[in-house]
Amino acid sequence: GGGAGMVMKPEPWAQALAAVAGAGDANDGAEATEGKSAKPVLIVPSPAGERFNQALAYELAEEDQLVFACGRYEGIDERVIEWAEEHFTVRPMSLGDYVLNGGEVAVLAMVEAIGRLLPGVVGNPDSLVEESHSDGLLEYPVYTKPSSWRDRDVPAVLLSGNHGKIAQWRRHEQYRRTAERRPDLLETFDAGKLPRADRTAFADLGYDVVDGHLRVRRDAGNSNDATKGDTGTSASA
Repeated sequence: GGGAGMVMKPEPWAQALAAVAGAGDANDGAEATEGKSAKPVLIVPSPAGERFNQALAYELAEEDQLVFACGRYEGIDERVIEWAEEHFTVRPMSLGDYVLNGGEVAVLAMVEAIGRLLPGVVGNPDSLVEESHSDGLLEYPVYTKPSSWRDRDVPAVLLSGNHGKIAQWRRHEQYRRTAERRPDLLETFDAGKLPRADRTAFADLGYDVVDGHLRVRRDAGNSNDATKGDTGTSASA
């Protein structure tokens, strides 16, 4: 059909995928090996795929077998994808709205995001709970020793020993940081059961709670500008 760029031929791909899936010869249409309880999940990195996110990472971490098909050039012959659907659960996925030369870099990111959710990979499992996107928000700023560094101090509340105040500060910092950097995440945030203090925190950011959802106050103007100036940094993305 013409078009720019080289397309990867179907024969080598089908043979490789057949070997992985135990699907027999790539040309005979054989069924998956007897005894397999479920189809492996075949992830095909593609700018035309569904957006990969933390929720998908959790979902895929529950699968027994993941297979990644990294295309190059213009991509893989579409007939390979059609054939693979007989032996795999095929999931085309994209890291974002941009194009890479191949799928390898995207797969590296996906493997790390998924693999770190498996039991025993991360030393402290609690660190998986309080991080960006685990609850639909960005993570709060984090600090370590010394308490004062180059005329910049750790927020006093974090040194107070008051665990309730610390937890509240962290939540409010999540709200502030998300409103500043990723306001799109707040469009689907469930605000229906927020306590009064949290509703007040969002009000200060220019948001009202309407029918359990956050809505930007029309008269808020540039109130979100007040959220700028974060001095915290984090090793988590």
